[in-house]
Amino acid sequence: MSGYYLIVYGCQMNKSDAERIASVFEFNKIKPAKNLREAKYIIVVACSVRQSAIDRIYGQVKNLLPLKKMGAKLILTGCLLKKDIVKLNKFFDLIIKIEDIKDFARKLKITRKKTTTKNYLDLRPKIKESTAVYVPISSGCNNFCSYCVVPYTRGREYSRSAKFIIKEIKSLIKRGVKDIILIGQNVNSYKDKKTDLNGLLKKINTIKGDFFLHFVTNHPKDTSSQLLKTMKTAKKIGHYLHLPVQSGSNRILKLMNRHYTISEYKQIIKKARLLMPDINISTDIIVGFPTETEQDFKLTAALMRKARFDMAYIAEYSPREQTIAYAKFKDNVSPKIKAQRRIILNEILKKTALKNNLKFIGKNLDVLIEKQDKNYFYGRTKNFKETRIEINDKRICWLNKIIKVKITKATPWALEGKPFK
Repeated sequence: MSGYYLIVYGCQMNKSDAERIASVFEFNKIKPAKNLREAKYIIVVACSVRQSAIDRIYGQVKNLLPLKKMGAKLILTGCLLKKDIVKLNKFFDLIIKIEDIKDFARKLKITRKKTTTKNYLDLRPKIKESTAVYVPISSGCNNFCSYCVVPYTRGREYSRSAKFIIKEIKSLIKRGVKDIILIGQNVNSYKDKKTDLNGLLKKINTIKGDFFLHFVTNHPKDTSSQLLKTMKTAKKIGHYLHLPVQSGSNRILKLMNRHYTISEYKQIIKKARLLMPDINISTDIIVGFPTETEQDFKLTAALMRKARFDMAYIAEYSPREQTIAYAKFKDNVSPKIKAQRRIILNEILKKTALKNNLKFIGKNLDVLIEKQDKNYFYGRTKNFKETRIEINDKRICWLNKIIKVKITKATPWALEGKPFK
């Protein structure tokens, strides 16, 4: 047994963390294993957003314990609540906080050297692909939304040094990366000395190279008019805004501890569309939050129609221990009603997404090619639209290149086109 093997659950932040874990192994001359059975070190990067995510780890443990008996070392990190750490402790050789991964090689006795890196986010990532890379600019959260465990798993928010972020991005561009995606639980509240998100985006926009620039996730209460103006004027920034609303009811938003009103949210959408008619706007919505009435839900449905989202990630509320909602509210909306409400919103989304995409037919758009099969190239436009391009000449390879595409067809979820000459 030799090498390491990563099992990653959850969001893009966990994926980015996994790339930094891989870099620690690589620095110590330990290569990735081809499969679980060949791995000496098996690292699980956990997600605690929903109980179902933790339940998946318990299911995975059954497969890992035989390997542990054969000599594999099992390591657990990521987003974890204290109660989950206590329950999972007996299965793993090492459970380590995500901010301490810079030191886990020493704890596993792979090396005796202490790392000189103060912030684990500044570790150089080991990237598998050179098309799009997530670059963390902050971690943790100060918002304490009543349904969310992130402040209890990742702690309070802190921002990464702008100097190190710029250095990492320059290195990625030199390595051929074509899409830089800045990530954080709330990127809008990024602050390093005098540099806020707006200033950081302007600095990155000046970096030489042919690449797209995106950022997620945004919080409506911190999304400024100035940020939208920067999105419009900075040439490298894609016109894509992920802006979670969670509910269309002000009453529910207050219970969620979201700190904005639907009127304020609509104003952001209105400004964004006026400045950038081609903008792609996506959102997150929770249906069936405790005490959500039929009237509350109708307000959410009305917002969906008004906002005309391109994409919405719609989740049914599930109680999560240690959150404010778990302590204060009874989960009193039935699973059947939650499912019905999710289906209704998805039907609204299909209509608005299709209407939005039909507007691109006949347009020539920049598309970053990410993969291909026998007949098609697949990629994303600068405003984050999935796009399929028919291969007319099989001698041509456009992988990891930005090409002009004339859009000829549209579905609710994707565009289709031909290379524009």
